[in-house]
Parts: sequence; C-alpha cells; structure tokens
Amino acid sequence: MKGAIVMAPKRPSGEGALEKRNEARPASRADDSPDLYAALDLGTNSCRMLIAAPDGAGFRVVDSFSKSVQLGTGLEQSGRLSRGSMSRTIQALRICQQKLKRHRVKHMRLVATEACRRADNAKEFIARVHRETGLMLDIIAAEEEARLAVISCAPLVSPKTEHLMVVDIGGGSTELVWIDLSSVGKRKRKKAIMGIRAGFKDTIQRSGAKVIDWISVPLGVATLRDQFMDVEDDAARFALMSWFFEENLADFAPYHNTETHDRFQIVGTSGTVTTVAASHLGLKRYDRTKVDGLRMTSEQIDSVIRSYLTMGPSGRRSDPRIGQDRQALIMSGAAILQALMRCWPTDRLSVADRGLREGLLYSQMNANSVLADE
Repeated sequence: MKGAIVMAPKRPSGEGALEKRNEARPASRADDSPDLYAALDLGTNSCRMLIAAPDGAGFRVVDSFSKSVQLGTGLEQSGRLSRGSMSRTIQALRICQQKLKRHRVKHMRLVATEACRRADNAKEFIARVHRETGLMLDIIAAEEEARLAVISCAPLVSPKTEHLMVVDIGGGSTELVWIDLSSVGKRKRKKAIMGIRAGFKDTIQRSGAKVIDWISVPLGVATLRDQFMDVEDDAARFALMSWFFEENLADFAPYHNTETHDRFQIVGTSGTVTTVAASHLGLKRYDRTKVDGLRMTSEQIDSVIRSYLTMGPSGRRSDPRIGQDRQALIMSGAAILQALMRCWPTDRLSVADRGLREGLLYSQMNANSVLADE
C-alpha cells in the first residue's frame, strides 16, 4: 500500500453514529461531593470522558462527554499529529476542562493512547494541551491500556470462566489479554481481575489471576482502514484487512492454542462490538442495557458482517446503527472482530459497552478503597 507504515505488534520482553450512547444528562448543578472521580480517554479517533461517584460495588455516572476528534488523521503517512487534528482535539478538551471545573472533581486520570504513543510531536502536543486547557494528559503504555480494559470488563466475567480473553479494539491499536483464572475461587474471580496490577511480565498476579500472554497490535479501526485505503473494492478490502490483522497475531501464544475450553470466555469492548450487537438486535435506538453483557455467536456476528457488506458504503452510511461518521470505520473493525472469532476456541463473544474510561474509574476507586465488596 502506498505510503503505508507497517509496525510490529508491541509486546513485553518475554468510533460517529450512536457515539453519544453512553452520555449522561448533565447535572443541573455542580455536584459538590468530594468523592467524584473522572476518567478521560484520548484515543486515535475519539475523546471521551466520564465523571462518576462510587456507588456500592460500582459507580454512578454524573456527567460524560464523547466526541470524534480524529487525532490520528494523517499519522500513518507523516508520523506526526496534524495542526487540524490537534486544534479539534483541544477544542474538545476545553469542554472536558469546563465539566471537571463545574463538578469540582478532585480525583481524575486523563490519558492518551496509541496516536500519542506513535506521534513524533506528541510531547509538544501534550505541552500545548496543558498550556491552553490546564489539563495534564498522561501518555500510557500499551500494557497499561490493556490492563485497564481487562479491569473494565470484570463485572461481565462469568463465575464459571476459567480462561478469559479480553479484546479492546481501539482507533489506533487492538489490545488482547489472555488470563487463567482456574486457580481462583469462583466467587473471587471478579475481584481477582479488578486487582490485576501493572507488570504482565510477572504473569502470576497477587490476586491469583495468571496472565498467560498479552499483545498490543498497532492496528485499530482507523489505522487498519488507512493501511488499505487504496483498495477500491469493498469486499476485497474487507478480506485483506481481516487476513492482515490475523497475520499480526502470529506471535501471540494463545493463537497457537487450538484446544477447546468449555470454560473459556472472550469479552469484546469497542464501538465496533457494540455496533454489531445493536445491528444484531435490530435496535432503532441504541439501548445500553440490551447491549452490555449480550452474548453473540460467531454465526450471528458473521450474519451482521455479511449484511454490512451487502449494504455497501452508501447503505452503511444511511443505517441508523452505523451512520455517516462511523461507516468508514465499521468494516475495519468488523475485519478485526471476524479474524479474532476465527482464532479462538469458542463460538461466543460477550459484548462490553465499557472500556478504558470505566477501567480508569474502577482502578482509581479500587486504589482508594471506596468500592463495596459484593
């Protein structure tokens, strides 16, 4: 592909339509509680933030923000964040700063991921963000992003699950973590996942969970799309993207494990996964309560993807579950999802309408011991 930059997966040594689906109605007045927590995720395609208060074993969302800023536009070709993408992003971050100030948030973690990890001018951008908004973004490593995705999905893990795969399909990268929970008691498995610490190289966590392997593939919905933009045929482009993504899993140990696990669970978190779920359910209006935790079979996923291919770009653009902004990204995400479902010893996927922001919130609240035991 012309101008394509192919990067090897990172390993330890050893999203448009329905985008506002998670947004809460802004509070009518500032919440003065000192226990408010915030989590901001600046990705390759979107800027998202949640403000929440601890509530039992979970949290209550007070306010939220989500906007497509396309920070990674042109990054594949230039290796730099463009002026336009940085300006769009800073405008969105100003809104986030206003919300944080209005709610008097005292506990927050604001992170940037793959686009800022890769951009040559990321440090200058982070400094500009701080100068113009007062916000200090932390560019987190791929391993930390993977850990937080796992934590966010803990509430969806079945007590019967002994082997867990968490897949987080982002804009610029896809993180996969394979965890062995067989030595953890059934009632303690959720807590064990929530307690996973940084340092996957240690493999066996203090919580008892065992990280078998993990990988961060530098291909997400935006970066994979950009790799194959010169392929005009819709179906051919999809097939090439799916094959290419699977090729990048060759060094991931579980990829070679074809043994069927009766107690294996794969949890997928991303706009791609939730959009496919909404299409499967035939929703006219997105309903998180129907999507989050839904289990789909490989056959059901394939059926939705086939319908997307039948629609073509114009049909996907007019579909209310996909829409104008997301139609260019949904097929690269679907290519990743289909490749993953070909590889693992299960024919079911648990859908998670949650991700890095929820992981950031759970991590902060768990560290401060403000979550109740279930």
